[in-house]
Amino acid sequence: MWSTALLGLLIAVAIAVPTWLVSIAREDASLADRVWSLFIAAPAAFYVFHRGGDTRALVMLAITIAWAVRLAVYVTARNWGHGEDRRYQAIRARNQPGFALKSLWLVFLLQAVLGWVVTWPQLVASGEGRAPWSFWDGLGAAMATVGVLMEAVADAQLARFRRSPGHGDRVLDTGLWRYSRHPNYFGETCVWWGLGVMGLSAGGWAAAWCLASPLLMTFLLLKVSGVTLLEKDIGGRRPAYRDYIARTSAFIPWPPRRGAAR
Repeated sequence: MWSTALLGLLIAVAIAVPTWLVSIAREDASLADRVWSLFIAAPAAFYVFHRGGDTRALVMLAITIAWAVRLAVYVTARNWGHGEDRRYQAIRARNQPGFALKSLWLVFLLQAVLGWVVTWPQLVASGEGRAPWSFWDGLGAAMATVGVLMEAVADAQLARFRRSPGHGDRVLDTGLWRYSRHPNYFGETCVWWGLGVMGLSAGGWAAAWCLASPLLMTFLLLKVSGVTLLEKDIGGRRPAYRDYIARTSAFIPWPPRRGAAR
């Protein structure tokens, strides 16, 4: 299994390095966001085709590919023509001089390794001798599918809001965004916990290490590149967002708090 895992890591690295070279030419390290989903989908597909896969493994792969294609298209369309994302501009500023070289491991190789860790449930589920499909697989598949759909709907609502005139001074608080300040990230978390449950069902508690995948994604989305980073200074830049925070759940969808300012 671990020789296959190593090959999966090499596949992620093989995607990262040429993307890094292109990012140097374009001075845009945020290209990493456009290939992030490939760091996960490509090794996952390799595990199934190299080790074989039963119904569970194929369902997991189908969900992963659907998630990856949708996210890659959405991020590419969103960022097209806008240059380097401000998050990466800040990373670039903090790591000068020599960021062009440093970005290889600070951005691209780091994300390749993180994406590889996320593939571990698929690694566990691939190959022969896995436990038969169970109730937990159905639950996990349903959770992951709902997560993909929630993320897609939330991103579509956000894209439509950003295209509306005068949106800069307003806060999106309708649709899924009425119930969570980050419904897209909540949907993303559901994807990886659903697939993690399926991986655990395939390998039993001896394969509990595969839950590093959803644990890592939850940590990243809550504390690193997601909620915490996006809300670090948004209240100062957009005062209306402070009222939104007062009435709206940060992550798990929940009815707005009554009596909060609107």
